[in-house]
Amino acid sequence: MDSFFEMLKFILPAALVLYGMYLAIKVMVSKSLLAKELDLKHRSLEITLPVVMQAFERMALFLERISIDNLLVRVNQPGMTAAVLHSSIVDEIRNEFNHNVAQQVYLSNELWDMIVTAKEDLVTRVNATFQETDPEASSLDYAKKLLERTIENDVDSIELALSTLKEELSKYY
Repeated sequence: MDSFFEMLKFILPAALVLYGMYLAIKVMVSKSLLAKELDLKHRSLEITLPVVMQAFERMALFLERISIDNLLVRVNQPGMTAAVLHSSIVDEIRNEFNHNVAQQVYLSNELWDMIVTAKEDLVTRVNATFQETDPEASSLDYAKKLLERTIENDVDSIELALSTLKEELSKYY
């Protein structure tokens, strides 16, 4: 029994030293892994952040470009009929949207849904206004009705989407 206690005198301190070394190495490895993970996240952020910012910029530009006043200035030509202007506006909205649809991967689902809703609301308003207009009327008459309807509209879904986009963008700063 005495020999057991004699061996225990040597084994117990050695086991405690070994356990202490294990803990020290574990902490050092954890810190090293954490530092590598943070460095990887930092490098990843350096690459992805500019792309995300560009997506926000492109969607803000999209929303601005599809606003009625900007569309009318860009699309309306002298001598157009209401039918031609209507068709041109709807085509322009769809082309702008299709050109920017890939940006959704960089935006939250809620923001993307708001942008899609803004586009659909606009197309609905454009179509509804056209239904109330003689297709052979001048594009100027149709444009006036569109602007009136836009002004009368209580909720501007494009402005709402744009302000939500700005709020989400502020999370990055």
